[in-house]
Amino acid sequence: MNYVLYLILCSGITNTCLPPYQYPDLFADGYSCMIAGNTESILKLEEIGYESVNENKYFIKFICQEKKGLDS
Repeated sequence: MNYVLYLILCSGITNTCLPPYQYPDLFADGYSCMIAGNTESILKLEEIGYESVNENKYFIKFICQEKKGLDS
């Protein structure tokens, strides 16, 4: 079964989230997807930067969803 990673950037100030971003790679299992979700969340927060994250109270949530019917 393949897994798709969706990253969602949210602001604690406005209590809103951007539409989910579908990560381009598929993952062979839930574990790999979850590790990538945590890693990519950290990388994105570092990219946004310390000041902006703190000022806007940004946080990232992610979902790993099974994608049925795809070949490995």
